[in-house]
Amino acid sequence: MQSFNKPSHIIITCSKRLTPFLQKELTELGFKITRVFATGIELNGTLNDCVRLNLNLRCASQVLYSLKSFSCNNPDELYQAVSQIQWESIIEKDGYFSITSSVDNESINNSLFANVKVKDAIVDRFRSKFNQRPDSGPELNKAVINLFWKDDNAEIFIDTSGETLSKHGYRKIPGKAPMMESLAAATLLATKWDRKSPFVNPMCGSATLAIEAVMLATNRRPGLFRDNYGFMHILGFNEELLEKEKTLLTGKIKSLPQLKIIATDISEDAINISKINSGAAGVQDLIEFKVCDFEETVVPENENGIVFFNPEYGERMGDEVELEETYSRIGDFMKKKCKGYTGYVFTGNLSLAKKIGLKAKQRIEFYTSKIDCRLLEYELYSGSKRVDGK
Repeated sequence: MQSFNKPSHIIITCSKRLTPFLQKELTELGFKITRVFATGIELNGTLNDCVRLNLNLRCASQVLYSLKSFSCNNPDELYQAVSQIQWESIIEKDGYFSITSSVDNESINNSLFANVKVKDAIVDRFRSKFNQRPDSGPELNKAVINLFWKDDNAEIFIDTSGETLSKHGYRKIPGKAPMMESLAAATLLATKWDRKSPFVNPMCGSATLAIEAVMLATNRRPGLFRDNYGFMHILGFNEELLEKEKTLLTGKIKSLPQLKIIATDISEDAINISKINSGAAGVQDLIEFKVCDFEETVVPENENGIVFFNPEYGERMGDEVELEETYSRIGDFMKKKCKGYTGYVFTGNLSLAKKIGLKAKQRIEFYTSKIDCRLLEYELYSGSKRVDGK
């Protein structure tokens, strides 16, 4: 049986450019970081720590717990090293597991071949000991084993997350061109929002940003909306510990009856989808929804909140020429109706962003669907001046 109290090193992966926000989350949770790299963070901990990490993190993709690192030059050496791991103490002999990998080795042309080698090493060990083997396949809803292999360095992990943490479990209907939940959370962490003042989200789409804003302000953790993780299918898993952690998280939810989260969209379908998704997250009553053109969005006066736009940017939907007018109108709206607020526009088209006509104080780098994006920050003083072309 795998000990959930045994320390090892843990790799928490994330999408490109989310590392600073994941680092902030981990620090706030009290974890000591040992290494930071482009798409993840390393720390030391136990499988019990992995349970907590999976439940709490908003910006992460996977939480990987190291089983063994070794030198490896070819597939045969990989097979031998993996077959020496005591898999019978990790996976049920009549269970199910899948293999994922990141491989960069000159002896491997296709990472799927490396996956097969790992799978064969595991099932052959079970066959030799029990004349029985667990099933295996592509599904990530049971035990998941991860291989990292670069040059002659290899490492085998338990993927304690299984299916990605980037999805937070409440989005029942995605809508058109939705922002991934982990990215939405990271963009909010990048803003100056104090989580008490108004959050206004015109052109809300399926309301991922508005829902994540409520979750952030009220301290609702993503783990409260998910029932299955990879760690639940590892021998030694204690369900009572998981329930205890979830109870602790539920007790930390804040009641903020004065919180103003406003989400509008011109599409009635989008607002209907938003209500379904926010209902699944248990926060529908905390968001004011309205079907209207974004210019008709009511922005609370005499407040110092934020207004956040995530408009189309001509990559997946809409025509760039038609969008030029939209971006210009966004600039007019922020200038005229959002005085005293901080404005944010998330876009993957900096040419269109120039049409906003306001000078950005900050340009924070992000990625979405392999598109280079920016979160543009605007201080909307009562005397904001248009700066055409900037």
